[in-house]
Amino acid sequence: MPVIRRRSRVAASLGVIALATTLLAACGSESSEDTAAETAAAGATDLAAAGCPATIVIQTDWNPEAEHGHLYEMFGDDATIDADNKSVSGTLYDNGESTGVKLEVRAGGPAIGYSTVSAQMYTDKSITMGYVTTDDQIASSATTPTKSFFAPLDLSPLMVMWDPTYYPDVTGIDDLKDALDSSGGVWRYFAGSAYMDYLESAGYVSKDSMDSSYDGTPANFVAAGGKDVQQGFASAEPYQYENEVKAWGKKVDYALISDTGWDPYQSSLAVRSADFDDLSDCLAALTPVLQRAEVNYFADPTDANNLVLEAVQEYNTGWTYSQGMADYSVETMLGDKLVSNGDNDYIGDFDDDRMSAFFDKATKTYSALGTDMASGLKVSDLYTNEFIDDSIGLSN
Repeated sequence: MPVIRRRSRVAASLGVIALATTLLAACGSESSEDTAAETAAAGATDLAAAGCPATIVIQTDWNPEAEHGHLYEMFGDDATIDADNKSVSGTLYDNGESTGVKLEVRAGGPAIGYSTVSAQMYTDKSITMGYVTTDDQIASSATTPTKSFFAPLDLSPLMVMWDPTYYPDVTGIDDLKDALDSSGGVWRYFAGSAYMDYLESAGYVSKDSMDSSYDGTPANFVAAGGKDVQQGFASAEPYQYENEVKAWGKKVDYALISDTGWDPYQSSLAVRSADFDDLSDCLAALTPVLQRAEVNYFADPTDANNLVLEAVQEYNTGWTYSQGMADYSVETMLGDKLVSNGDNDYIGDFDDDRMSAFFDKATKTYSALGTDMASGLKVSDLYTNEFIDDSIGLSN
């Protein structure tokens, strides 16, 4: 049975948004009933009138976590956790007011058999939009094309981590190749990760040091005693390995893969390319809501993270997520500028020059791998900034 979680909405100071505009998070939604009548009463933002579906279904790329916090920020007191379907649903709020539609956020990873989000979007047409990463968009452009319209993460959290005790002279990715070649250690990563082929071709790692056996568990890293390095997310594993992997229990150092020039937009929100025109009016109204939700979340992530933690517990997939991990993730996303306004004053947009440069790198890499990309694919097929509100950003 679904579990309904009543949450107290806490007014959050949103900080200074572009041109010193201050947005105030509203206090509590008044209804606790999950009814059509409730969602019909929209406030200042009426997504139903903008042509959005009665329920906007968002497919995420993993179990609930702080990286998804901006989505959970849009829920209110009627948020319902469905443990069987691994989803949270309820009225979609904008600054505490109903938008006239519902929101359903679905877990990815084990909940969808580790399928890619784009594949899941084409398998299940009830999904309105989902998290995709730029390199995956390029690789799947011939079979499951998507177009992104909002980037909650400015930099990808993807990183490589190492034991600073075993490798005291390693200060960044530039140092790893010689260190691993000398020690005989390996760089462990998920099979099929094209970024490793790029790193090998760009001289950041030797082919003999590449080990695609990583399965997401810490056992092999721990067993290597510091000799091996391993991929992960900067916003998760450094905390986890130091504080929650008892067999390790010490600090790791890390560097972002984006430092090498392989810098896709991670977990951007995208729709099926063929649906883009039909959904444009909805996306124009929804995107500023997403921007405000992200600003609100980082001003005070308490309510959204509570819902994330409850969902993880109810889903009971074997994956764990702690309050400490959530707190670390928020701190790191801001501290490492994984979430930021980029080089302007507003949040959620894609940098055109960066996208073009990455497109050239990625298409070259995928061509060398024999990946079947869409014929005539252009970088403009992958994303748009047309719906971004340039008055909404994080305070500096």
